[in-house]
Formats: sequence, structure tokens, C-alpha cells
Amino acid sequence: MIYGYARVSSMDQDLSIQRAALTAAGCTIIREEKVSGTSTEGREELKTLLQFLREGDTLVITRIDRLARNMRDLENIVHDLKQRGIALKATEQPIDTSTAAGKAVLDMLGVFAEFETNLRRERQLEGIAKAKAAGLYAGKGRPASIDATQVRAMKAQGLGATAIAKELGIGRASVYRALEAAE
Repeated sequence: MIYGYARVSSMDQDLSIQRAALTAAGCTIIREEKVSGTSTEGREELKTLLQFLREGDTLVITRIDRLARNMRDLENIVHDLKQRGIALKATEQPIDTSTAAGKAVLDMLGVFAEFETNLRRERQLEGIAKAKAAGLYAGKGRPASIDATQVRAMKAQGLGATAIAKELGIGRASVYRALEAAE
């Protein structure tokens, strides 16, 4: 059997491209999730799939960074699959753990996936340090752009959420959040 695994890091990202590629690769079952790949912790769909795979099966991913973004997790997953007689293939990269060349490419791409994650983390920390030095970082996200007092006052005047949103140039959901925060 050929099984697929698709992953994106956040809820607002789309899995349809990965899903289509895995289907085209012959995957009969595709497990997917929207969670960070920096760790295997909290990745229940991956855990379920790895437990389900049997000798002779093939696990297909689109790219190696969909499976793992650090070398230790990647090595552990690949080692487990190999021990159990399960092949790993990628649709967008020349990865096929049933060949020596495919295994070498897998190891190199795994290093680059982890490197990319580490670079992103370093850039984020540099940006935070720079913002703190300039007195612009409070550690709690960007400042509120909606005056909740004004929203409550408009509601008290009898205006509905749609009218308030239109008047202030914001979404209705933002009006509801401002009103809930006041309660």
C-alpha cells in the first residue's frame, strides 16, 4: 500500500497542492495536519500513520521538510521505517530510501531543512533584540488597532455590529472581539 502524509505549519495554510501531488503519486490514504514540523510532538496524524504502516508499504511525502525539520526526528523516523521494511519517497525530491542515492539525498535535504529552521529562529531573535533595543517590543504582539471603548460606546448608542464595523472600517469579528473583551 502507498500512504501519503501532508503537513503545513499553520491553520491558514492550504494542503490542497500536497494532497493533489500525493494522490497523483498513487496514495490510497493521505493523513494531513496543520502543525509545526520542528518536532514530532503534537503531530497526532503522523503518529497514527507511522503506527499503521506495515512491512512492504511506502510512505510518500512531497518534500522532506513536510516530514521533519530537525535531523534527529528525521533520522528516527527513517530508521524506524527502514527497520520495519517501509520505503520512504518524496514527489518533489529524488528521495527513495530503497536506493543508496535516495538515502544520501534524504540526509542532505534533512540537514538543509534543519538549517533553514535554525536560520529563521536566529533572524526572529535578532529582530526581537533590535525591537527591544529600540523600545518597540512588548512581547505581546502588535498594539491593538481598535479602540474598544469607542466600539462599546457605539453599541450603547444602539448601533449593531455591522454598522459599527462599517463606520470604523473594521471587520464584524473585530467588533465582536472588542465587545467580548469588555465583558
